[in-house]
Amino acid sequence: MYTFIVNPNARSGSGQKLWLRIEASLKRRGVKYQVFFTQYQMHAARIVRELTSDLAVHTIVVLGGDGTINEAVNGITQLDKVTLGYIPIGSGNDFARGLRLPSDAEQALDNILTPSHYSYINIGVLTYDGKKRRRFAVSSGIGFDAGVCHEASVSRLKLLLNRLRLGKLTYVGIALRQILTLTPAKTTILLDDSRKLTFDRTYFAAAMNLMYEGGGFRFCPDAAFGDGKLDLIVIARLSKLKILTLLPTAYKGWHTRFNGVHIYRCQKIDITGGITLPVHTDGEPVTRCSRISLFLEPDKLRVIGAPALRE
Repeated sequence: MYTFIVNPNARSGSGQKLWLRIEASLKRRGVKYQVFFTQYQMHAARIVRELTSDLAVHTIVVLGGDGTINEAVNGITQLDKVTLGYIPIGSGNDFARGLRLPSDAEQALDNILTPSHYSYINIGVLTYDGKKRRRFAVSSGIGFDAGVCHEASVSRLKLLLNRLRLGKLTYVGIALRQILTLTPAKTTILLDDSRKLTFDRTYFAAAMNLMYEGGGFRFCPDAAFGDGKLDLIVIARLSKLKILTLLPTAYKGWHTRFNGVHIYRCQKIDITGGITLPVHTDGEPVTRCSRISLFLEPDKLRVIGAPALRE
């Protein structure tokens, strides 16, 4: 039995139309399934939480974007009891990109129904405001990248560009504005409770479980989703002009050659900023605060992977 979690509003409403095609294919093949449609923010988390609270084995397929994946992951009661499939129809699709999953819906469905490979991925955890926590599958960050996510979530431009299938440009345009208006702040970072780093004029810090963020920026080119580590990127001590020059190179991962780009690998990260800053998980705005911690869940999540992918 497959359980489909469908975001009908993904890609400016095309999620509903795409589901009708998927459903027709499921019926032709005689596949047993059930489907739930998300209706509001964090609804996918609630649906998945109710489904998995029995602690039985489930195969859950998400039809949506990175935000829907984030909600679904946050709803899983016990990670090692779930197999996750994904049909990407978001504007960023960094989860699918990082796992090299098919971007075409029909190919993605074929891959899910006839799996030949499974990826076991780490799941990150963000804690903030004391005891509040939020899981992430792709990344979690504070500062500039989170500011882009916060603005994109309410952007009318995103809706327009999604209709034109140019959703990635939303992040580019907002990123340029954020850089020009952002005030860099002093940041203290503690790695694995032992290594203390201090940066003045920090633009952002992001913990990466996968290599991509923000619709294809390869911020941590060597991030590996199953290695039990988080890759941390910190951008600091650069002029805004230098960052504008650097940003396009991040699509290829070439930004790592610049001074002011710092990358670390660890299991736990504590970040304290000098001012209150926006925070995101998987591109979804979470809060604004000055102190966060990030680490990995002890269990991994099994994902139906691309046939050619090998860890």
